[in-house]
Amino acid sequence: MPKMKTDKGAAKRFKITGTGKIRRRQAMKSH
Repeated sequence: MPKMKTDKGAAKRFKITGTGKIRRRQAMKSH
């Protein structure tokens, strides 16, 4: 699971938020 391929993992977390704005903020929190 390379860190550069977190797009797939992040996409799963973004789907849980359902909001485009929150999904971007969660990406920063993940880092």
